[in-house]
Amino acid sequence: MPYDGDIIRPPSEADSIIIQVTVGCSHNKCTFCGAYRDKKFRLRSDEEILNNIAFAARYCGRQKRVFLADGDALILSQKRLLHIFSLIKEHLPQVRRIALYGNAKAIRSKTVEQLQELKKLGLHRIYMGLESGDDEVLQRVQKGETGNSMIEAARLVRDAEIFLSVTVLLGLGGVAGSLQHARESARVLSLMQPRQIAALCLMPLANTPLGHSFDSGEFELPSAEGMLHELKELIQNITCRRVMFMANHASNYLPLQGVLLRDRSMLIDKVNLALQGKENLVPEHFRGL
Repeated sequence: MPYDGDIIRPPSEADSIIIQVTVGCSHNKCTFCGAYRDKKFRLRSDEEILNNIAFAARYCGRQKRVFLADGDALILSQKRLLHIFSLIKEHLPQVRRIALYGNAKAIRSKTVEQLQELKKLGLHRIYMGLESGDDEVLQRVQKGETGNSMIEAARLVRDAEIFLSVTVLLGLGGVAGSLQHARESARVLSLMQPRQIAALCLMPLANTPLGHSFDSGEFELPSAEGMLHELKELIQNITCRRVMFMANHASNYLPLQGVLLRDRSMLIDKVNLALQGKENLVPEHFRGL
């Protein structure tokens, strides 16, 4: 299937048909993100999208999930999204689930009723990047959001009864702000009440402003031990009644997965064992994005 540039998708969408409906990210200002630095944001044409759906109909008949790329497919107008979802339903009748990235601004551009319209046509999951619940960190990394604005976006998704998966970046607060970043992220996540939380470890990239700050020594990244303390603080302070918690991305030093609040003690015990040197960490050369 023809794509414009590299395609980024969540690990859980590895087996999905990936249909690129936008190119790049409409915000593309976050200082830590290098995923779309080389892409000028644009909406793909109806012809491009239809051709991709036709390709999927011909070669992907056994796949029952679709992921709409790139960075914030939800930024498309409601009319355009309904048209795309209808095309998928028509040409890929075996598809049971559609997922996409949605930044908080794009989510807030929709009403609960509009999100429910998309749900009826197959929208099952929205992936949203919180990154941090600390407003100072969010401002510093130019996220363009606050904790409260992302809580509001999450409320819309929750009210529409769509599965919400939220990511947080361990280490984004630096050494000085590490535990504050973890506590505020836990507070905001608890108010967002997502169905899934994914904790990744920040890996500064050379093609990003944050990467340049890291190389110059201006930004100090927590060590592996510091990341574990931050992870523990995050887990201890999340109060969602039932949410899948995952820290098993390739960037993580200690792969973890469980359901909060049920598995909180087990998760914390594993972190404590790692801090005591009794649990092996992922070697640096095996970590990646």
